[in-house]
Amino acid sequence: MKENTTETFITSDIGIAAYLQLKGFKLLRCERRQNGRFHFEFEEVDDQCKDLSFEFLSSDFCKFDNIVRNLKKVLFS
Repeated sequence: MKENTTETFITSDIGIAAYLQLKGFKLLRCERRQNGRFHFEFEEVDDQCKDLSFEFLSSDFCKFDNIVRNLKKVLFS
């Protein structure tokens, strides 16, 4: 039987972070760094966050996130 291993998963992508929260993963840390980049840290169990981050890329959630980003670019240009 395989033991669960708990580590952390870090991303700077707000879309992936939102998707992981939607999937029920525990957000351990969230901040905006001095360089302006976001930092999201999640509790990672058996590479599930990593796997879901790849799942996100081919999901409708990713399409939605990209549309929102493009609309912001239009509004702020």
